[in-house]
Amino acid sequence: MLFLIKAAVIQKDLSMDELWEKWEAEAKLCLKAVERKKIIGAYKISGQRKVVLIYNASSHDELDRTFMAGLPLSEYVEIEEMLPIRPYEDFAIDVGNRWK
Repeated sequence: MLFLIKAAVIQKDLSMDELWEKWEAEAKLCLKAVERKKIIGAYKISGQRKVVLIYNASSHDELDRTFMAGLPLSEYVEIEEMLPIRPYEDFAIDVGNRWK
């Protein structure tokens, strides 16, 4: 299942050095997830502490575990939007078949 996820990093009580350390650990995990095809696309929103991901989850439980507690920045991330998405090509086939 693919999900479009928009998340903001909330600095809270972290110093800038602590934020950078956590974000560096998060970035390393993100790049490994890209290699494993768990993350299909990852983008940093310029000028903001926000990211946009296309995440390939095998279950809703996985989403919960990953984003609630499985990341270095978990307690500092606010999920602004999490939308189920599908490849447009698959949708185009359904349109051509009139949903049959």
